[in-house]
Amino acid sequence: MDDLVLVGRVARAHGNRGQVIVNLDTDFPDERFRAGAVVMVGPAATARTIREVRFHQGRPIIALEGIETMTEAEALAGAELKVPAAAAGALPEHTYYHYDLIGCEVTDRSGKAIGPVTGVEGTMEMSRLVVAGSHGEVLIPLVAEICTEIDLAGRRIVVNPPDGLLELNAPGGPS
Repeated sequence: MDDLVLVGRVARAHGNRGQVIVNLDTDFPDERFRAGAVVMVGPAATARTIREVRFHQGRPIIALEGIETMTEAEALAGAELKVPAAAAGALPEHTYYHYDLIGCEVTDRSGKAIGPVTGVEGTMEMSRLVVAGSHGEVLIPLVAEICTEIDLAGRRIVVNPPDGLLELNAPGGPS
């Protein structure tokens, strides 16, 4: 179960034939959500094959094997959809899977600890690291000019933040 990667969450049922609308947690929706692909559904990670898929306003509407009615689809609302990490594939240079960044320790160039990455928000083109800083959550744009070194093996990210970025959540800081 630990080697599963989140690719989406069921938003709600769609129509009366057991289809669901998916909120994406992947930058590769066409690869992850295609007819014949297998996703692990819900906390029990039940393997289900995608029978049909179409996209509406950027979100996939999928029909899953074994889900035939609106009632069955409604029961999936909020369920996580995952794939095995091994199926995720290689990424282009200087791009990272969110799950690889979570848990990395963030420091500035002098080595001062900022905090661990607790999440990653946004798409590949506009990602932000969510860091648990000493004064609260800090959002750090995931761009080469700011994140100057990313060492996945060492679980470390070195940043060169612009003036004021780290102080945004400090008590009495900018509002």
